[in-house]
Amino acid sequence: MIDPRLQTLRVLHELGTVTATAEALHLTPSTVSQQLRQLSARLGLGLLEPAGRNVRLTPAALALVEHADALFLRWEEARADLAEYADGVAGRLRITGVATAITAVIAPAAARLREELPRLAVEIGEDPDENRFELLLSGRADIAVVIPAPDGPPHDDARFVQRPVLAEPQDLLVPAGHRFARCARQGVALAEAGGESWIRAGDPADQHQLLLTACARAGFTPRVRHQAVDWYAVAALVAHGFGIALVPRLAPVPERYPVVRVPLRGEPLPVRRFVAAVRRGTEEQPPIARAMAALCAAAGNREVQGV
Repeated sequence: MIDPRLQTLRVLHELGTVTATAEALHLTPSTVSQQLRQLSARLGLGLLEPAGRNVRLTPAALALVEHADALFLRWEEARADLAEYADGVAGRLRITGVATAITAVIAPAAARLREELPRLAVEIGEDPDENRFELLLSGRADIAVVIPAPDGPPHDDARFVQRPVLAEPQDLLVPAGHRFARCARQGVALAEAGGESWIRAGDPADQHQLLLTACARAGFTPRVRHQAVDWYAVAALVAHGFGIALVPRLAPVPERYPVVRVPLRGEPLPVRRFVAAVRRGTEEQPPIARAMAALCAAAGNREVQGV
């Protein structure tokens, strides 16, 4: 902290008299004089000299005022900097989420935060091998954009606040020569794919559960022969005839592979629903509240046909 007696010296330099300085600082003239004597003794320098019935600053005092001005400038800058942390516009925020959530909402939201709050460092992780709710509980993540799974926390779990962010339909990914490839415009019912071999595609923590649930509602259990997390690997397996896959509408499919994305029709349609989860009690913290708002805005700007 800066010695408050330096501020007394600065005010005296500005106003010229001990009486005026005392009034400005809500002190008594004797207190002002005592502070300046103490400061002079501490520095071992004379700071004041008589000037008629008043006093004036010595050359050493004038030099000290210049340094004090610089110190108080830096102090005000430091206070402004720290106020940003208190207001939640500076610091560190970590968001974890599935790959397509990063593509659809997390990356655009983080880019918006970077522009609006340049002193807030946003870190993004896919963390495919982690339980994202455990990342929240342990404090290793502040926000998790996840797909609710049957074995995950229920929506009313007292430990978390979960808010819907985005709904994303699912498509079938089939080889170009597959019988379903001719239905790329009108779509097919999931029940028609009951006899197919399947590739378990995407994040096993949620996408595989969605496949099992969707197929069960369509009246069959999928024969899963292969698995891949990376969507390019999934497309390669499909292209080479190892099976078909259920893929999210936002999942990237490389054009170089001879595969066809076929929309599903009929009810019930498998839809992947993203929620943004935070530890309960943190949702009103400024950086988290700002990030949640940015996620919702990014989701609102993202149109997913078929939802």
